[in-house]
Amino acid sequence: MSEFLVNLLGERLVNSEKAEVDVQALGSKLSLVGLYFGCSLNAPCKQFNASLCEFYSKFKKSSEHKDKLEIVFVSSDQDQKHWQDFLQEMQWPALPFKDKHRKMKLWNKYKVTSIPSLVFVDATTGKVVCRNGLLVVRDDPKGLEFPWGPKPFAEVVAGPLLRNGGQTTDSSSLEGSYVGVYFSAHWCPPCRSLTRVLVESYRTVKESGQKFEIVFVSADRSEESFKQYFSEMPWVAVPYADEGRRSRLNRLYGIQGIPTLILLDTEGHMITRQGRVEVLNDPECRLFPWHPRPVLELSESNAVQLNEGPCLVLFVDAEEEGELEAAKGLILPIAEKIMAKHKAKEEETPLLFFVAGEDDMSDSLRDYTNLPEAAPLLTILDMSARAKYVRDVEEITPAVVEQFVSDFLAETLKPEPI
Repeated sequence: MSEFLVNLLGERLVNSEKAEVDVQALGSKLSLVGLYFGCSLNAPCKQFNASLCEFYSKFKKSSEHKDKLEIVFVSSDQDQKHWQDFLQEMQWPALPFKDKHRKMKLWNKYKVTSIPSLVFVDATTGKVVCRNGLLVVRDDPKGLEFPWGPKPFAEVVAGPLLRNGGQTTDSSSLEGSYVGVYFSAHWCPPCRSLTRVLVESYRTVKESGQKFEIVFVSADRSEESFKQYFSEMPWVAVPYADEGRRSRLNRLYGIQGIPTLILLDTEGHMITRQGRVEVLNDPECRLFPWHPRPVLELSESNAVQLNEGPCLVLFVDAEEEGELEAAKGLILPIAEKIMAKHKAKEEETPLLFFVAGEDDMSDSLRDYTNLPEAAPLLTILDMSARAKYVRDVEEITPAVVEQFVSDFLAETLKPEPI
């Protein structure tokens, strides 16, 4: 266990007294680590820090599991004094200020997109136990539900669901159907835009004879707003008044922003977190239920995924007939191998794969990342780290791509700044 934590966090952490904390010794009793991503200059982080201090203090004093949990602060501060001052408020250790490379690895590994964020991971394997620790701190202030592991969707959603017109149906009616869990709110313009498209997709899938239902989990600020928004939807919803169930669903899927559409198979297992992208990319629903594809063709609707972690992007000359399909075929075996390897470990893939032709989206990406106009061009872009890796070779072959990916995952490539 300790060996794994050393690989994840390094040999030494530091506490508020500037003393080093030995990770090997720290890990001997732990079963759960809470990775707390934050920044001293961020007002929501300051606010959450106070709640986390209270939660941590109670847990360490009264929980029978007090020795099994530790929090580790992963800061995005750029100023060491600000970081040090913020650390003074904490009762738990932090990654050293200068260990910026490890911090970025943790951001990418656990797909952190906003702060504050608290991700609980298994201390032995590093697998995510609970992605939305902020809701744990709010909903379970005494830590009675430790270790906050995932429960089956059917158990978390259990209870009455609303239909338009005031009728209700039991959540058991979802059994045997594909399910979209839709986190959205009327006050959010991108949500309203997606809802209009999703209504059409929902009807298309239902008319094709597929068993499909969507469950709306509202983030509206009032029941009146919820009712107004839900009146536009032909599917079911968790009652607005059932705040506990809405919160547990948010916690189950680690929701960090809206709109988010989670797709589940007929057994309640997750197919994809990228339902929003899939719906926008496939208006005719030909690829329903939208299992993840190893290689994507870069588009305006899926470009948001470039911000979720490192992405391999192969730029090609799309004016040559068949060039995009040939590029997909070139990197498909490597992408499938990476995806299968990490799926077997129940881990998220560490790298997404794209091919990009010659269009406005590709031009914008090249401009933003300061890439040359060459085609074909093999790159790995890490937006959160503001880093890029470029393989400059005369001919791009499967062997070249595989070696490039292998070197990146082994961290032997030298990054260039974006």
